Amino acid sequence: QVQLVESGGGLVRTGGSLRLSCAASGRSFSSYAMGWFRQAPGKGREFVAAKTWSGGRTEYGSSVKGRFTIAGDNAKNTVYLEMSSLAPEDTAVYFCAARSSPMSPYNYWGQGTQVTVSS
Repeated sequence: QVQLVESGGGLVRTGGSLRLSCAASGRSFSSYAMGWFRQAPGKGREFVAAKTWSGGRTEYGSSVKGRFTIAGDNAKNTVYLEMSSLAPEDTAVYFCAARSSPMSPYNYWGQGTQVTVSS
């Protein structure tokens, strides 16, 4: 059974920073990439960032580029999201996700961690 567990969410003021962590476990777990998505109240799920292990490629959603940084350790099945210059529109539940191959969608998901940015 593969499990992704996020941590590090919370309440922060506008302009502040937070660091989210995600640890994946499971005997047979391995991933092609891990990433972060978010969902704000009343909105659909939005891509935030992803890191591909082979080659270390990173991708960011346009709304977070330049403010968020994704990092991780494939050997430890962990991924982090450093968030800075946070704004109220960043308020959402943040989900960690993993995909097994470049041909697969994100097929493993965490339960999510709440990030609230106060104005």
